[in-house]
Formats: sequence, structure tokens, C-alpha cells
Amino acid sequence: MTVATASAALGWADFIDALEIYADPMICAAVAGTVLGSLGVFIVLRRMVFVPLAISHAAGFGVAFAFFAHIAWSATWLTPVASGFACGIAATLLLSLRRLQVQREALVGLLYLLTAGAAVLLGSRIVQEAHQIDAILFGIAVAVSPRDLHATVVVATLVLATQAWLRRGLIAVSFDSDGARVQGLPVRLLEAILMLCIGVTIAVTTRALGALPVFALSVGPAFAALAFVNRLQRAMLLAALLGALCGVSGYVAAFFWELPVGATQATLCGGLALLGLLRRR
Repeated sequence: MTVATASAALGWADFIDALEIYADPMICAAVAGTVLGSLGVFIVLRRMVFVPLAISHAAGFGVAFAFFAHIAWSATWLTPVASGFACGIAATLLLSLRRLQVQREALVGLLYLLTAGAAVLLGSRIVQEAHQIDAILFGIAVAVSPRDLHATVVVATLVLATQAWLRRGLIAVSFDSDGARVQGLPVRLLEAILMLCIGVTIAVTTRALGALPVFALSVGPAFAALAFVNRLQRAMLLAALLGALCGVSGYVAAFFWELPVGATQATLCGGLALLGLLRRR
């Protein structure tokens, strides 16, 4: 079926009939896009654009490892959610270390290569779960389990509450860490809290949406918001709104034109980032 035929054959009535399947994924994408877009402002300001990519693929590797452990060693006690969360947090802690004699950019690249490559290798050994691993890496799955939805909502609520509570300190540290240190702010503590929020959010949302759309939602909306809005608090609100919009629109476009959900969400975020780039020029 061609794109034109698919778009003509499917209408809003069909979409409403399919809401029983799409409702939970769209809610999850909206919640994840909101919190990732808001966090993305700090990620872009601190020039950590590829940190979410490394953390999301580390979480994806953890999920793939849990599937492999179930089949190879009958380790039913290791759940994909717990394994992905543990690997995502471990990657966050590794990237937060200051004592390593390695630049963060090099460490991010190395972590991404190892985890992404290892996830693909594990997928080649567990054929029956290959679709699951593709969904984790590229976000091709349509359905979202109730457990993933609940985890995303809980984590997003806690992270957004933390941002609202510490927003002035987090903005000061992200915009000018030296000035924040002069003002007597606990810079290291605020940086640790920010990295923890980023790591936990990405680890949980990667299992629900996939590594590719999570990375896109962490960067694209924030880049566009910072280009169109001068004040950081307004940029956070706009990035959260754009992130939710991209998350939901990805499912809608994927339904009408029969496209991969994750790639559609990533393309929408990339389009926003391109608009922001044109705005800056």
C-alpha cells in the first residue's frame, strides 16, 4: 500500500476506533516528551547533547541483556525494566565522574559504541526477541505496557517537581557554574541532582519509547525553544510543550501514513531543531 493510498484509506473515524490501542502509548509519549523537553534545556545549555544518546543506548543494552539472560541462563529474576534502569543509572554515574582522565565527549562516544554494538550482538543471539530489541533501539513498537506507562508517569512527576523546586539553582549552575559557585550555591550537589534526573528519566522512558525517540525528544524541542525564547524558564515550558506535541504527533502521523513511530517522532524533533537553527541565523 502506497503512502497516498494509506492516507486516503484511513480517516479520523478509524483513528478514533483505534484509540483503544493508541491511548496509552500517546499518553506515555506526551508525558515523556514533556519531561524530556524540559530537561533538554539543561542538556543543551551544558553542551551535553550526546549524553542522552549514550544513556538511552546503555538502558537499551540492559533490556536486551535481560532478554538474553532469560533465554541463555533462565534468569527469570532479572526483569527488563530493572536491568535497563540499572544500566542507565550506571552509565549516568560513569559520565558524572570527574576523576577519570578522559574528556566527557570521548567517554560518551565510547559508551555509545559499546552499548549499542553489544545490544545488536545480543539481538542476533535471541531471534525470538529480536523485534523487542529493535523496538528498544529504534522505537518501532506501537503498544506500551501499563507498567511502562505507570513508571513513566511516576518518574516524570518526581523529576518535574524537582525541577520546579530547584529551578533557580539548576538554571544558575547550567548557565554559569562559576558565577553560581561565587554566589555560594552547592554546585556539585545541584549538578549531581540534574544528572540523576536525566539518567532516571532516560532509563525509564527508553524502555517505553525506544532509544532513538528519547534522544530526539531530549534535544530537538529544547534547541528550538532556546532559539525562539530568551528567558530560560519560558524556554523550559515551551520545550516541554513541543516535546509533548512531537511525542503525540509521532503516533498520529505513524497511524495515518503507516510509518515507524520512533523515526517519525525523531524526524519531527529534528525538524524543530532545524527551525531553531534557521531562527538563530
